[in-house]
Amino acid sequence: MTTTAVENTDTLTGLAARAVGVAKAYGTGATAVVALDDISVDIRRGRFTAIMGPSGSGKSTLMHALAGLDTVDSGEVWIGETRLTTLSDKGLADLRRNRVGFVFQQFNLLPTLSAEENITLPLAIAKRTADQAWFDLVVDAVGLADRLTHRPSELSGGQQQRVACARALLPKPDVIFADEPTGNLDSRSGAEILRFLRRSVDEFNQTIVMVTHDATAAAYADRVVFLQDGKLVHDLVEPDADEVLDTMKTLSEGDS
Repeated sequence: MTTTAVENTDTLTGLAARAVGVAKAYGTGATAVVALDDISVDIRRGRFTAIMGPSGSGKSTLMHALAGLDTVDSGEVWIGETRLTTLSDKGLADLRRNRVGFVFQQFNLLPTLSAEENITLPLAIAKRTADQAWFDLVVDAVGLADRLTHRPSELSGGQQQRVACARALLPKPDVIFADEPTGNLDSRSGAEILRFLRRSVDEFNQTIVMVTHDATAAAYADRVVFLQDGKLVHDLVEPDADEVLDTMKTLSEGDS
């Protein structure tokens, strides 16, 4: 049976991304490790969705599949009305460049570029010009107006991650995927990043999908989906940190 967290069929046009019956395994035969076990999940536009689960539950694999960073063995993955599982390598590269934003735990900034150059890099690669008013709004939202000429080595970890967030948001992607975006930050800097992600949803109608192990971080989301052993096992809407923590504790006890 497919494990699902899906919308009604008449709301599919309101979906930024979705997985339908997705399965993924690494290795073959007796040594195969099942990362995703027949999962279906919908990601609504203009919402903040967190993906959680114990170590090895498949949460990062699911995010990578939804983002077109990894292939699946069976099932379908969609960004909007585009089915990723039928795209060529070039088609996937074009989609990731033009319709998807990424924020990673390690920031992934180019050390020789200024903050402004790092922010505008995806548009430069795509040979697109930034809308100045939108650029100014994004830079103001992340509080980097006085740091645009600085290189990454001249910025704190929190400032570097804010550069990464601005870089992801500037092209106005269909969806931004954030993989443990606060994992390398102290609690204060992490809270700043989470508030910005929340603001980008509330004020800019951005769609965010975030993988995290942190219950406090997940509580910033509109919805949290929980994976265990490659299956989607629970779904919380408008969660608080205590609910998330209790759910994670229950899952962890189930693994013991």
